[in-house]
Amino acid sequence: MMMALSESQIPPDAQHYLVCGTEDCERNYQFYCNDCHQSICEQCRDEHQKNKKTKNHEVVPYKQRKRLLPVEKCKIHPTRHLELLCEECQIPICSNCTGAKEHHGHAFTDLELVFAEKCSLCQIEITKIRSYFEPTSQDLKKEISGDVKEIKKIMEGIRTSIRTEAEAVKKLVDTVTSDKIEQVDKMEQSLLQTLNGQRQKINDYINYLSDLIQTFNGYPSPSNIQQLTFALKSEILIIPPIPEISKPVPPVFTAGQYSKEDVAKLLGRITVPNTKPENRKIKPMEIASTQMKPSGKHRKQDRENSDVNQTLSLSSSVTKVREYEVPGFDGVYHISLSQSGRLWASVLYGDLVQTDLQGNQLQKIQTSGEYEGYHTVTQDGDLIYTDKDNKVINRITPDNTITEFIKTGDWAPLSIHSSHNHGDILVGMIKNREGKVTRYNKTGTEIQNIQRDNKGQVLYSEPRYITENINGDVCVSDSNKHAVVVVDKSGQHRFSYTGHGSRFYPYGICTDVLGHILVCDDISETVPVHLLDKDGQFLSLLLTEQQGVKYPYSVCVDDENNLWVGQGNTNTVTVYKYLQ
Repeated sequence: MMMALSESQIPPDAQHYLVCGTEDCERNYQFYCNDCHQSICEQCRDEHQKNKKTKNHEVVPYKQRKRLLPVEKCKIHPTRHLELLCEECQIPICSNCTGAKEHHGHAFTDLELVFAEKCSLCQIEITKIRSYFEPTSQDLKKEISGDVKEIKKIMEGIRTSIRTEAEAVKKLVDTVTSDKIEQVDKMEQSLLQTLNGQRQKINDYINYLSDLIQTFNGYPSPSNIQQLTFALKSEILIIPPIPEISKPVPPVFTAGQYSKEDVAKLLGRITVPNTKPENRKIKPMEIASTQMKPSGKHRKQDRENSDVNQTLSLSSSVTKVREYEVPGFDGVYHISLSQSGRLWASVLYGDLVQTDLQGNQLQKIQTSGEYEGYHTVTQDGDLIYTDKDNKVINRITPDNTITEFIKTGDWAPLSIHSSHNHGDILVGMIKNREGKVTRYNKTGTEIQNIQRDNKGQVLYSEPRYITENINGDVCVSDSNKHAVVVVDKSGQHRFSYTGHGSRFYPYGICTDVLGHILVCDDISETVPVHLLDKDGQFLSLLLTEQQGVKYPYSVCVDDENNLWVGQGNTNTVTVYKYLQ
């Protein structure tokens, strides 16, 4: 049996927790009679509206009731209740106060009506708080909590990178130390060899002198005069000079000139981008209200949109949908689809060509790109492309104006991808036979560098093609490493895919709405396009030579989930349907 609650215990959204106000009725009420100022249950409401005395009373749902005016005595006329509001003075008064001279000529309003109106307004504000302000604030709180986790993950990644750099510097110091110690050992050996030679030379000279002394001692008592005469004439009586030998010049050690700042530079920099923080997005109240109480039509559309990903799956067969030609060229090495239904394709000798879907050439630009994914279309519809010779990234606006967008310093940019999710720009670069991926925001400010894994090993050698998956993973096709290298959005290495049983030379790469990774294998004529899941597990050989695909270099997926394929042996771009 449920116990009755007092009104002060009613939950905010309750309508039927209190006992009906009708005598001897113990049912929970849901309604309220504004005339009787009494809560009533559904059955008593029906009887209330049938009764001749009360059938014209205003009965409403309990939450919409008129609030009962609190009973309060007038301070000037203690026997009277406050029941009016002086509109000019804006104070509650009793009926006797209307005759006072301070209220002479003033207008008065029923205080109960004013009170009910104010209560109604308060209820509206409470509804706003509960339906918009509070849930929106809770959403912001959740977003902040998510940012806390993300920041901790990013900072831990930075700490790991610093430790990795420190280990690399330590190894380098150990290597240089060993080289210098070896150099000192060789110099010592050479000097000691010289000194030992000098010592031997002096020892020989001293021994010679000893022999000479014995000879001289024998001359004063010769056995015959001839021997003495011979000795006096002999050159042996001449004492040879002491050998001249030079004193060795030892090396001198000069201590290195370095400071704490110099060491700090070796371990990289920690910088905060000089950009104004973006305000967190707060949805407008009217949009929030619509989202909280969608119409039937909107609910249906939302269900249809949310069901798209759930209903899509791999088709049992791949179907050719249509073909396009890039006139005047023999191969297509990278494709970018613009929002205007136009196609950007990179072909031989650095030519970047724009065509419409009828195959008409609209624009041609000479670039330094070759067999790389060196162009992409941004969220704003601009095309950006890398110039590895001049180490810059250029932008082409829809009015065909070309401007310098980003300078990449000492690194030569090869591949580029503009995120469809947040507009970030991912760039694969090389320098001194090492590769890295740099992330820029959509204004061109550098915000992340990805170069080594947690063990300090270089992740990339030649990041020729690059893309982003739906979970934020950065997927790089590196033909020098014969691998697809995948890191998460914080830069932590997730996995590397190295092919399916044979030599693997990955080139063009893209992802789809289901998180699949599609990558071209240029070296294999029988297995040209591999299909992986988002965790790097091989799923199938999506396109083979039987589908007319022999030397694929470029792949991309359009908004209708069709796969576009460009090949190195033909100027035909073929579109396939592989999801159902």
